[in-house]
Amino acid sequence: MVRLRGFKERMMVKDAIKSLESVRFKRVDSEIVDITEACGRILAEDVVAKFNVPHFDRSAVDGYAVVAEDTFGANLNNPVMLKIAGEVEMGEKPIEMRRGEAIRVSTGSALPKGANAVVMLEYTKEVGEFVEIYKPVVPFENVSKEGEDIRVGEIVLKAGEVLQPQDIGVLASLGYVKVRVLRKPMVTIVPTGNELVEIGGMPDVGKVVNSNAYMLFCALKAYNCEPSIYGIVRDDFDELKKALIQALSESDCVVTTGGTSVGKGDLIPEVVKELGEIVFHGISIKPGMPTGLGVVDGKPVLMLSGFPVACLIGFELIFPHVLAKLTGVRVVKRRGDVVKAKLKRRIPSKAGVRTFARVIYRDGFAEPLMTSGSGILTSMVRANGIVVIPEEKEGFEEGDVVDVILVRDLIERVT
Repeated sequence: MVRLRGFKERMMVKDAIKSLESVRFKRVDSEIVDITEACGRILAEDVVAKFNVPHFDRSAVDGYAVVAEDTFGANLNNPVMLKIAGEVEMGEKPIEMRRGEAIRVSTGSALPKGANAVVMLEYTKEVGEFVEIYKPVVPFENVSKEGEDIRVGEIVLKAGEVLQPQDIGVLASLGYVKVRVLRKPMVTIVPTGNELVEIGGMPDVGKVVNSNAYMLFCALKAYNCEPSIYGIVRDDFDELKKALIQALSESDCVVTTGGTSVGKGDLIPEVVKELGEIVFHGISIKPGMPTGLGVVDGKPVLMLSGFPVACLIGFELIFPHVLAKLTGVRVVKRRGDVVKAKLKRRIPSKAGVRTFARVIYRDGFAEPLMTSGSGILTSMVRANGIVVIPEEKEGFEEGDVVDVILVRDLIERVT
């Protein structure tokens, strides 16, 4: 038989991957999950802000809420004296104040009614019932204005994003308890071969433990899939056909291991060809040459070698591209990866302080975000990277090449 003579042709890896572009798989549908279960999932629809964040004017520092105009001209030699009219702690409702008064506030406190700025604690001194102001402020200085972080009606997260921890924080701040995400692809693993026995003991001579199925199960979990193991299927055409039909009916994708080479018992490609079509079979890699891919009723069948190393290499080489077609999203770089980038603008930093600057990384360049307050959570959503400025440096200059630590997966849309 032809199968005993070896592969007629083997595709180059790049050609095998490119062949997927013309194949259409049935996309996974969506489901609604609690936000505590949504991290790492692919967002299925845009998230729109239901209200402003923050939803009230609040102090950005510890200090005294004032009418800015009352502080004009203040300096160390000629401080402005204002009467202390009360205090607003975080979580308390704002109180009213008048010209000539000051209210003690903490970072995050609601701005008192009538106030329009906050003087930092460092530039004040209490003297009895009064506070001395040593530095003037302008209107809304040291104030986080209503909607500064998020405006009502704004699209905060777009469909297709892989949800990160900071995204979950934003969802919670917007009142979302649940969110619509893509369903995790269900993948059935079909181990094949007369030589296979289940795990749990010492196999007889000539038999092999079904280890590939459990290796693939773990690998699929790492790709945020829902794997299941069909059970060992013998090298029989009809049994294999029955197993594939059932596995395909219960999942979005099938991964087989064993029976995909060109030997007498290697029947998987023939079964797949009868049920659907072969996209490619045999690629120029070692180990893993028998790796193949088929499609049946719009569902992919990834055919892997029965040898463990070849099996895993073939899986890691091809499955990410299959997954991208199933979800419409390809992860290019993972959160936590470090990439090199040229700065598009200077990032200042104080000596002796380690600064974590939020940046947008794109095409080898890093654009520092203008908004950088520690309370602006969306700065961690809009940014996709962090540049760390060490204590001994006073910032990085425009054009410097820096390390960018990715704080979210970099993705590209797949047609």
